[in-house]
Amino acid sequence: MRTLLLILLASFILAACKSAPSGRYSQHQDTAPNHVAKVPETLDAVPKYEAYRMFNSRPYKVLGKHYTPLTSGKGFEEVGYASWYGQKFHGHLTSNGETYNMFAMSAAHKTLPLPSYVRVTNLDNDKQAIVRVNDRGPFHDNRIIDLSYAAAVKLGYHNKGTAKVKIEVIHFDPENNVTVGINPTVSYDEYIGIAPLPSALASTSPVTPSSEVAASTSAQSDNLQQTSISLDGYFIQVAALSNQKKAESISNVLSALYQVPTHMPVVGNVYKLQLGPIEDEALAHELLEQLKQNGYPQAYKIKQTL
Repeated sequence: MRTLLLILLASFILAACKSAPSGRYSQHQDTAPNHVAKVPETLDAVPKYEAYRMFNSRPYKVLGKHYTPLTSGKGFEEVGYASWYGQKFHGHLTSNGETYNMFAMSAAHKTLPLPSYVRVTNLDNDKQAIVRVNDRGPFHDNRIIDLSYAAAVKLGYHNKGTAKVKIEVIHFDPENNVTVGINPTVSYDEYIGIAPLPSALASTSPVTPSSEVAASTSAQSDNLQQTSISLDGYFIQVAALSNQKKAESISNVLSALYQVPTHMPVVGNVYKLQLGPIEDEALAHELLEQLKQNGYPQAYKIKQTL
């Protein structure tokens, strides 16, 4: 009788182990999130200089194929098919040792240095996204990059498996000089549009965020200044300037970079440059931290009704 009970107990434990798989591959098929209360935030990743993680630079082997990571992403461009990955990998570690978040603007690439920043253009609809590459993959012969669910939403292909894309590395060196794909290297001020590009570069394809969306952001800025905004929300006070043209130029650039509306109340002869309104306090705090890291250490958050 005792032996029979032990056998039954062992069988029960074994069955329990088999019925409760754990780990990254416990979900056999990748999917979009089971429930999304609203369209995920699709703010572009903000490129900046980050030293490459050397432990990600070693050659490796997956599914019988050998891969050798690049020592630098500067000047890198590629055209091919992008896929996306979602719930199956959500919350698990990436190759960079970070936690994968399918709602963040991130990506996986087989050989780019980690981390890298990449501008991705959907060649079917010309939509663009800037993502931070922090993982390895996709390990399929006909795919060049694996994007997060949020990035796929922004590029308009989350309802299907793949899209044909062009990817361009946005490379920052330690001195804050910027190279986008195969375009000439420019200073950071030239990249974000505060300083004019040298005349020799005027005829090249646009490489600055401001030139890519100058018309739309300028119109957006004008509309925001001419329209009474009555939304409660958080605003980021970025700067206070007496020069109206410079304030408007920086306003357009920041709106393009961070994809947030701008508001510029005038007090006396001072133009207060603010980003917002932002309804979610956590998103406002994240934007504030990004601004502080990217040249605006005096920025601060305010809550108000306009």
